[in-house]
Amino acid sequence: MGILLKEILAVLPKDGKDEICRTDIYLQGDKIAGIGAEPEGFSGEKVIDGKDKLVIPGLINAHTHSYMALLRNVADDLTFEDWLFGHIEPIEDRLEPEDAYWGACLAILEMMRSGTTCFSDMQMHIHQTSRAVSESGMRAVIARGLVGSGDDEAGQSRLREAYEEKEAWKDCPRLTYFLGPHAPYSCDEDFQRIVASEAAKNHMGIHIHLSESTNEVENIRGQYGASPIALARRAGLFDGLAAAAHCVHVDEEDLEILKECQVSVITNPASNMKLGNGFAPVPDMLAKGINVCIGTDGAASNNSLNMFHEMNLLGLIHKGVRQKADCVSAREIFRMATIGGAKALGMEQTIGSIEVGKKADLAILNLRTPSMTPRNDLLAGLCYSANGSEVETVIIDGKITMEDGKILTLDEDRIYAEISRICRRLGIEKD
Repeated sequence: MGILLKEILAVLPKDGKDEICRTDIYLQGDKIAGIGAEPEGFSGEKVIDGKDKLVIPGLINAHTHSYMALLRNVADDLTFEDWLFGHIEPIEDRLEPEDAYWGACLAILEMMRSGTTCFSDMQMHIHQTSRAVSESGMRAVIARGLVGSGDDEAGQSRLREAYEEKEAWKDCPRLTYFLGPHAPYSCDEDFQRIVASEAAKNHMGIHIHLSESTNEVENIRGQYGASPIALARRAGLFDGLAAAAHCVHVDEEDLEILKECQVSVITNPASNMKLGNGFAPVPDMLAKGINVCIGTDGAASNNSLNMFHEMNLLGLIHKGVRQKADCVSAREIFRMATIGGAKALGMEQTIGSIEVGKKADLAILNLRTPSMTPRNDLLAGLCYSANGSEVETVIIDGKITMEDGKILTLDEDRIYAEISRICRRLGIEKD
């Protein structure tokens, strides 16, 4: 399908920075075929009038657990350990596989409505999130969460499931697969080594939680004589493409390891604050040249999957904590939410910016809204003023998945009904 975005304001990269200009953008098939000048052989079937519109590269939610949309607001105002082990895990143990499918559908609704076109997911129930992604038109990188001790059968079984899912969905071009060793407190060093070896052998990236809480760091140091980040390097998890979620409690040695090994850090401001874990030192990471991107984490700990909310928090947190208004800029934050996320997923050549030849993964915002009026610095507005409701149309892989605020690929009413049914069965929804 050929789509012309006619005379539209667009966020375009130039000399390593983003700028906003008015232009025509030509989409052909699944790619951006031209910017400004009409490409040879373009066949336009649809024209979208760019008046009062701004097109941005689709946002990339680099760390979440989509199925956990089911668990929104069921365990709040708790310590991290009480939240995870006392409340969330017992409910997760009662989930049926199809529950995860409907949870992922709910998550995709929320993400798509707020301009996210790709997410990186760690999940437990194989095939369910992949099915939701395939049906919805979303793009995703899926990691089966891995837990294990040495070469125990439980860990090996989860690895086999990861490969089974990857093979089953190999024909969906919008799905990519990583290996997801959950965390150093759930994967011992021997199992981490096994996962690192498997990732190298199968050319797969690593997605892991690291240094999220003080208790985690203290316990891992006591057990292994190394920080979670130093342990991951020792085990070989950083030998290839690796993305580490959280990295809140890190020291100078940890930062040097992340820089040296070119590990992408996925900061999750809302989740880290809500669970009382603190803030990742993002300005220090940026100063060292570490690739930082943004994730929402799951809706059980955020409780939102809205990347605009996350961008806003990220900017305000560090300015306030550092008492330095210029320690992180709106432009840096926007790049973290787009090309930074793409780099973390090994996809910076295909998504994350509006450039000819890249995938047509775009979000179109309505600027005729109070939050985006007046139109002064629109890039700053994306981080400090927008709330996601401005997103009007979403295009993923060249196909329109949401138009004029209506999701075209999923049955919203069915999803809400199924979520309610599941939550009543689990005893977590109140009338």
